[in-house]
Amino acid sequence: MKLSIIIVNYNVKYFLEQCLISVQKACKGISNEIFVVDNNSVDGSVKMVKEKFKDVKLIANTDNKGFSKANNQAIKISKGEYVLLLNPDTIVEDDTFRKIVLFMDEHPDGGGLGVKMIDGNGKFLPESKRGFPSPIASFYKMSGLSALFPKSKIFSKYHLGYLDKDKTYEVDVLAGAFMLLRKSVLDKTGLLDESFFMYGEDIDLSYRIVKAGYKNYYYPEARIIHYKGESTKKSSVNYVVIFYKAMVIFAKKHLSKKNAKIFSFLINIAIYFRAFLAICTRYFKKSFKLFLDIALLYIGIYFIKVYWEQSVIFPGGGQYPDIFIYLVVPLYILIWLFSVFLSGGYDRPLKPFKIFSGISVGTIIILVAYALLPETYRFSRAIILLGALWGLISMLATRYILQLLFYKEKTNSKRFLIIGKKEEVQRVSDLLNKTILKPDFIGFVSTANNNLKNSEFIGNLNQIKDIIAIYKISDVVFCSKDISHQEIIDKMSELHNSQVNYKIAPEDSLSIIGSKSINTSEDLFIISINAINKANNKRSKRFLDIITSFILLLISPVGIWFVKNPGGYFKNLLFVLSGKRSWVGYFDKNISIEKLPEIKQGILNPVDVFKNKKINNESIEKLNLFYARDYKVVNDINIVFKSFKLLGR
Repeated sequence: MKLSIIIVNYNVKYFLEQCLISVQKACKGISNEIFVVDNNSVDGSVKMVKEKFKDVKLIANTDNKGFSKANNQAIKISKGEYVLLLNPDTIVEDDTFRKIVLFMDEHPDGGGLGVKMIDGNGKFLPESKRGFPSPIASFYKMSGLSALFPKSKIFSKYHLGYLDKDKTYEVDVLAGAFMLLRKSVLDKTGLLDESFFMYGEDIDLSYRIVKAGYKNYYYPEARIIHYKGESTKKSSVNYVVIFYKAMVIFAKKHLSKKNAKIFSFLINIAIYFRAFLAICTRYFKKSFKLFLDIALLYIGIYFIKVYWEQSVIFPGGGQYPDIFIYLVVPLYILIWLFSVFLSGGYDRPLKPFKIFSGISVGTIIILVAYALLPETYRFSRAIILLGALWGLISMLATRYILQLLFYKEKTNSKRFLIIGKKEEVQRVSDLLNKTILKPDFIGFVSTANNNLKNSEFIGNLNQIKDIIAIYKISDVVFCSKDISHQEIIDKMSELHNSQVNYKIAPEDSLSIIGSKSINTSEDLFIISINAINKANNKRSKRFLDIITSFILLLISPVGIWFVKNPGGYFKNLLFVLSGKRSWVGYFDKNISIEKLPEIKQGILNPVDVFKNKKINNESIEKLNLFYARDYKVVNDINIVFKSFKLLGR
């Protein structure tokens, strides 16, 4: 057997599906075997592989064994002359395997090989070729000097930025995302070092290959897309610690004692410094708007209070008691901001109505509480109303200023271009229209270059640059069934400056995947029926579950007489309040729901509304789909109200 492909997966089902489709296409004409080693994913990856890729050899671990151990599991039983370690968040060209195998056959001195990698926007990834991470090279990288001087022979030793990315070179280190290894060399060097849980094992093995007298090649004639960093958030403290500790392990293993101590000292400083920065950055990003709102509200209400007491209430002298500004005002602010949070006022993109509704609801709550307080604690309705007005103005103003200065959020307008043949572009178009995206425009581009007059297509692949400009396209979707991955990568590389987002739609899949960034998983673009999985909907659904539970508990002396199973009624109240269940979920009896967003199991479901009608499985699946796609809080309220008798189920 010529080639063994090993993919270690952890909770990236959609990427894995797309990766395997591209791998199977690239395997044609080469004797091969494909392994997927799953590290105890909970996203349905194992089930997907079993159902869609029956020829793949699946190893389903019951715990997360890490990258090295998982790869070694498959390497030990692999039969190929070459072993390819491949990340699940990659896409290979249709001729990638043929090219790399031929190159290695022609270069028997090669122990390992890496290829040219681009990100989801078609930009070259510098880690495609790397140098040995000596203390000085690592210092230049950690200090940022390599980023300032990316082409310098002195400062860019880590990513070898001075080497032409389009030429073949011998390099020190191969990237673990795509690492072709000669099996006979692995027999001499040993497998991946399992003391590395994640990160660093590729550097270690690359170093051992060179020490054994073989060469590592960077080979740009073969290319892959690498949605780098999608399964780990690189801003997280966990990532920083794991990555730099891997460097410490490497230093102790391969450097002299003196150099290893210096390197370890520098690395440990870097760990704490970067971890501190990561914590501060993440906390600052998440909390900045909140603290800004608190400060502006407090300052604004303070001056409103001063003006009101001096000009209206106590013109001859006097002031409100200290308890008002030090206790009552903070409570007002807390109620307002909590209401804005629940209404979605802290979500992006900015929607002024959500801030308005949050402030309005908070004001009503404050005024109701104010009316119930004793006379001595009723300070001023006017300050409440003026404070609410100031809160609305200040929050809207800061959002717009921040958006203008930092966020620069794009318009919600989505204008899609789908590239493929008629049947597949129509399927993908239907998929887009079923999502919550509500595209403003969907245009079809043919893969054929013939005359397309009087057809449904607005042009062909060679005209794509002009089409993007003329139709103001925001997203380009490639149908991988009709266009080769080589052509996809060509077009992405050619058009990476066009300011559009690139997606790939695998055949027979409900997902369209792409990435706007190489560093964050938040920008990962997975189109599925996911309205119910939006952060604000999940929050609203949970909030509704809690409120509904308390209401049902209050009316239980009467309510239990109207339910079929009173004991189950109270049991379900406990389940929902503890977060184990939700009052409404999918109908899942004998119906597949794996392609729908994951939510808590419901006591009730959309089918319960049609209790006296016979509904076939196809209709039930549509009801589940519509419930997920078009989720609204009022839908849950309606289902609970109409199916009250079943609350004890």
